[in-house]
Amino acid sequence: MSAKSVVIFCLLVSLLTACNLITPNPNNEPLTLPTIPPTPLTFPTDLPSTSPPTTVVLPQTALPLSLNQTVLDRASEIAQTLKNQDFVSLSGYVHPVNGVRFSPYSYVKDTDQVFSSQKVASIMADSRVYSWGSYSGTGEPIDLSFPDYYPKFIYDVDFTNAPQMALNHRLSGGNSIDNSLEFYPGAMVVEYYFPGFDPQYGGMDWRSLRLVFTEYNNTWYLVSIIHDEWTP
Repeated sequence: MSAKSVVIFCLLVSLLTACNLITPNPNNEPLTLPTIPPTPLTFPTDLPSTSPPTTVVLPQTALPLSLNQTVLDRASEIAQTLKNQDFVSLSGYVHPVNGVRFSPYSYVKDTDQVFSSQKVASIMADSRVYSWGSYSGTGEPIDLSFPDYYPKFIYDVDFTNAPQMALNHRLSGGNSIDNSLEFYPGAMVVEYYFPGFDPQYGGMDWRSLRLVFTEYNNTWYLVSIIHDEWTP
């Protein structure tokens, strides 16, 4: 056998061997790779949420629309981090000097807990019990760790799907006074509001979350997270 014939013979053997290694695909269907289902997001909530088009109430002032939009955008980002319990990301929005204050009801007090941005980043791992004030109606002390405070007085409903929002305008009503703009002069307050969930309560089961911003070095930082609901 000549050298040329040997080469041709070897090429044919290699080709036939390669063909046997390929899995037949008689229908010429595209190959698909297995996919891993996404992990569903979970967050503490005892009440249902809906997602209708959100109504936004803006202040009747001479503030530029670009400023309003900037603050609303930051509030939207913060609401999402709260929903995701992403307090590392949240810490980047916290005022670098004044920190962020947490108020369980609408009336903001000097005695409300304030945390720095550094503390906020790791706060969900903090098991220490803090005094947050007193329960409305009973006067009993609100003594909770932050992981226990969060589902009761921050994100008890899905505020990212709130049907109403407002900037520097109170949507919710109740016996408790909203003093956020007096406590923070010149602030911008974004409110997320659910007017109610169960018709039998006539709107008394409303929920509200207010995010308060003040300006520092040309940036609007988060200085307060205020939870609000009907109080006796």
